Amino acid sequence: MNIYVGNLAYGVTDNDLRDAFAAFGEVSRANVIMDRDTGRSKGFGFVEMPDNAQAEAAINGLNDKPLSGRAIRVNEARPREDRPRRPRH
Repeated sequence: MNIYVGNLAYGVTDNDLRDAFAAFGEVSRANVIMDRDTGRSKGFGFVEMPDNAQAEAAINGLNDKPLSGRAIRVNEARPREDRPRRPRH
């Protein structure tokens, strides 16, 4: 399952995400999205967990819980096609 993680503190790394979710099961990938112009975190990321039951447990266990001082938002990621493209300036 692909999991969206939002409201991340700017200092959170891929490894921080992996560690938080690994408490609930196997993590196949953890990725904080970085701004390609500034190299800074955009404040959200994605975690992939192959076991859906573990992923659901992670979503329920981590949503609205603090990570690096901020309450994170955690839910199942929507497919990319569902989101409109924003024009690049």
